[in-house]
Amino acid sequence: MASSQQDVLAPEPVPPARIVSKNEKLPLLTKVPSIISQCTILNDFTDEAFTAIVRNVERAIEDNTLPDRIAQGSSGSYFAKDVNKEIVGVFKPRDEEPYGASNPKWTKWLQKHCCPCTFGRGCLVPNLGYLSEAGASIVDERLSLGIVPTTKVVYLASDSFHYSTFEKASTSARQLASEKLPSRMRCHVKTGLPMKEGSFQLFVKGYRDAEHWLRQFDSEPLDSNLAHDFQLLFEKLVCLDYIIRNTDRGNDNWLIRYERARSSSIDDPEDVQNNTTTTTSELDAAADEEATDFCVVSHGTIRVAAIDNGLAFPFKHPDSWRAFPYHWAWLPQAKKPFSKETIDLVLPQISSHTFVENLVEDLQTLFKMDSSYTPILFQQQMSVMRGQMLNLEKAFRDRMSPWQLVHLASCTVDRDSAATGDAKIHMRTPFFSFC
Repeated sequence: MASSQQDVLAPEPVPPARIVSKNEKLPLLTKVPSIISQCTILNDFTDEAFTAIVRNVERAIEDNTLPDRIAQGSSGSYFAKDVNKEIVGVFKPRDEEPYGASNPKWTKWLQKHCCPCTFGRGCLVPNLGYLSEAGASIVDERLSLGIVPTTKVVYLASDSFHYSTFEKASTSARQLASEKLPSRMRCHVKTGLPMKEGSFQLFVKGYRDAEHWLRQFDSEPLDSNLAHDFQLLFEKLVCLDYIIRNTDRGNDNWLIRYERARSSSIDDPEDVQNNTTTTTSELDAAADEEATDFCVVSHGTIRVAAIDNGLAFPFKHPDSWRAFPYHWAWLPQAKKPFSKETIDLVLPQISSHTFVENLVEDLQTLFKMDSSYTPILFQQQMSVMRGQMLNLEKAFRDRMSPWQLVHLASCTVDRDSAATGDAKIHMRTPFFSFC
């Protein structure tokens, strides 16, 4: 009986989740307390297409196709590649943000330590840029704007990421020690670089920064149909930036994809080959009738992508040195009143108390992922967002333009006043209003 009780009470050994080769580095989470550190499935989302892309990136890293660090910007960000070595996403680790401990940009480190008064934004919570990126994607999805590439929080590890000397040394030591242990004990030793938590945004192809196309549109105006489409897309960008109070929206960090309209003769062999909708009999009939003036017309298209949303969701309106204005407010598109299409799309949602509070709950679920989450700061962030929605609702009802919208008095709406819509006007203004 004693031996049988011992058999029942004796803990079973934890089997390894995966058998690895002798020299393979298997990244494990050693710094994310909210995730079980054993080999669990981390990057698993309800969006199957997004999950498949992240899995592809993980396999590419295992095959030594490592993400490339992006030279621009004030933090560490990386182009993530798939197994075909094509860029499929942009990964921004939390600890490599401007205030992060592993920020690889030495110029920003120097600025932070030598000129702290010129560094950062006092209205933002430090090191939450990765959540801001994912939060902007949630707002875009809930409002059906369709201008933010899908962005979620993922966990990745790669030799190309910036790790401290201690992290690299301890990883090498654990790897070396595990190779000397018996095989049944290796599963209990955490080997490989620690995973990094950060935002992963799908890469959009064929786009260029808005500054390039806006200059070209000045000399080569869009036709009336494309100009109308672009105006609607621009107004969606305005709605997104204003609601999340984006403090870093210049014309270099939102993108435009523009394909010109073109027409070609049906007699062109290349066009005939590409025109899969035209049958051989139709071509013969056209040739018999000598209809040489018949053309295949390809209408132009225009798309907008709002990237770089990591400096949004402030806990207060800018009120110290800089105002962090929206640079799109000086564009000619901002002088036109909001269109009926945009008002019909956005107004019913932001004027609904239920919709706004459901959005707040979704954002709270996201922001709770960070270990530094505090309910007070989060509610302050949401008070700013509610105030922005209140102003946007007023601009819609009064048929204002984006230019008039940004000149409304800043206000906040706390959680207790959300149902009644009582707002507090923010009286303090920044010293500089143009930067």
